[in-house]
Amino acid sequence: MSQATLFKPLAVGGLTLRNRIVIAPMCQYSAQDGVMNDWHLIHLGNLAMSGAALLTIEATAVLPEGRISHADVGLWNDDTEAAMARTIEGIRRWSDMPIAIQLSHAGRKASVEVPWKGGAQLPPGDPNGWLTEAPSPLAFTEGKVPPAALDREGLSRVREAFAEAARRAGRIGLDAVQLHAAHGYLLHQFLSPLSNKRTDEYGGSLENRMRFPLEVFDAVRAAFDPARPVSVRVSGTDWVEGGWSIEETVAFAQALEARGCAAIHVSSGGLDPRQDIPVGPNYQVPLARKVKEAVGIPVIAVGLITDFDQAEAIVGTGDADLIALARTMLYDPRWPWHAAAHFGAQVDAPPQYHRCEPHRFKGLFTR
Repeated sequence: MSQATLFKPLAVGGLTLRNRIVIAPMCQYSAQDGVMNDWHLIHLGNLAMSGAALLTIEATAVLPEGRISHADVGLWNDDTEAAMARTIEGIRRWSDMPIAIQLSHAGRKASVEVPWKGGAQLPPGDPNGWLTEAPSPLAFTEGKVPPAALDREGLSRVREAFAEAARRAGRIGLDAVQLHAAHGYLLHQFLSPLSNKRTDEYGGSLENRMRFPLEVFDAVRAAFDPARPVSVRVSGTDWVEGGWSIEETVAFAQALEARGCAAIHVSSGGLDPRQDIPVGPNYQVPLARKVKEAVGIPVIAVGLITDFDQAEAIVGTGDADLIALARTMLYDPRWPWHAAAHFGAQVDAPPQYHRCEPHRFKGLFTR
């Protein structure tokens, strides 16, 4: 039997994961008015056959104006809920992999064109554009239309939208919720002093900048089944001098843990175009390690994790409890199979595929 930590089970809140491989959320920019379609069934269904421990649905907007692009998935009304329910039902006919959803609001980084059409931010007058909102009226890039600063009514509207999306996720039967507080989107915009210049109780000190993201977490945690986990994805640093730091991330993670957060997913950057990221294998793992040293809940590492031994080293040495894969899984949707074969471990695979099990890896697939 394999001794690889990568294939040992782990409890995250009330959910027991079969191994330490998580499929990270990946935007597909393929929805119409927030509604999922056959592309999402094909895409997510394929990943649900991968043998990973958890599948996470892409950044899902809690309001139409919270979409990154006009083609983003949403969960804000009955139509978006029904479409997502159909997708989940189709996947679960053939896979019992737990499915989570990442709930998000893009804030000032909303209203952009899809990546394969350039990804530029679209002005409010464009057919696919709208006026964005943020903590402060500061545009993401110079020369773009500044966002509208959220007033108290706006804060209440956004907070309730997150909670309502969590309730819809619960009705669909999703196994977990992840809040997106990373990559320069709305909750991250409140956290960072570079994007939050408010002078009320939601700006200034670290305590004040954390206030709205923590209120959103509390609202989501209260709206979702207490037996199912709510986690948070964070950017460990802005990679800009004077920006959000790993020390502040640790304080935020500790505050989340005290409120019942089940896990912290540590990424980085995305808030400011001036970011200077030292991209390379494991470049974000030290950030995850810092958070793990400070909290007792599971920590997930992500970012340029591509090699089996690299992944095992991260969880085996305790730098993080789980690893998340995104583009790696798009390139090789059977990465967990191959990792299990590499370590002499076992992995779940649909019985329709059992006959492809290589003779030299007999026993690879659980039966």
